[in-house]
Amino acid sequence: MKKLIALMSIVGLLTFTNLNSVMAQDEQPATTEPATEQVDEQAAATDEQVAESAAIEDKTQAEENAQSKSFHQVLKEKYIQGGAGWMTPVLLCLILGLALVIERIIYLNMATTNVEKLLQGIEENAKKGDYAAAKELCRNTRGPVASIFYQGLDRMDQGLENVEKAITSYGGVQMANLESNLTWIALFIALAPSFGFLGTVIGMVQAFDDIEAAGDISPTVVAGGMKVALLTTVFGLIVAIILQIFYNYLISKIERLVAEMEDGSISFMDILIKNKR
Repeated sequence: MKKLIALMSIVGLLTFTNLNSVMAQDEQPATTEPATEQVDEQAAATDEQVAESAAIEDKTQAEENAQSKSFHQVLKEKYIQGGAGWMTPVLLCLILGLALVIERIIYLNMATTNVEKLLQGIEENAKKGDYAAAKELCRNTRGPVASIFYQGLDRMDQGLENVEKAITSYGGVQMANLESNLTWIALFIALAPSFGFLGTVIGMVQAFDDIEAAGDISPTVVAGGMKVALLTTVFGLIVAIILQIFYNYLISKIERLVAEMEDGSISFMDILIKNKR
């Protein structure tokens, strides 16, 4: 009986040991799978961080390259991208328009006269009856106002009525001289954006031709073609804005000179009437 109990105890102990071994083998894969998944997640996160770091470095490098380029280099690149065939007319409008603007600014600045000082000198000579000295003063003074006064003094022997007619007629001539070349500047203001719009339309047509040839609407083809097409319009509008600013400045300058001519002519006639002999 004791032997039977001992034998059963040994068999039970061996059975329990084998059962624990089997249970341990069954639990091992379950603990391994989560560890593998955790490693995969860490590797994916590392790859994402590396990709983000590379993207940030590329963006930083692109910004540094863009900042390192000079304004002249950027303009040159955009000019080439827009196409020399359509950017050249816009550039010519800018060059010719600025040339006319500079010429007008110089002319109008030289046409500016100290009207009060001139009238004071004419009045002093008119009081003495020395109209020859008044004419000489006008001849040596630059500007349209002095030229108008000279024409009036030159007809003093014909009466004040003829003097007034001469001032009115010659004033119109001087106004035309002041406004000379303004029509050409206005033409270039209109032409610059027109060339830009024309280049844009033709560029868009070419972009659609590229899409048709590719057989697919690729974002790269569409974006590149549209960017090139719109560059001509951008430059055309910039040229028009620059010339328009100078054009308005010239108009205001001419209006100021015309007002001085009119006021000076009235004061000039008053001096002649007051000192008429």
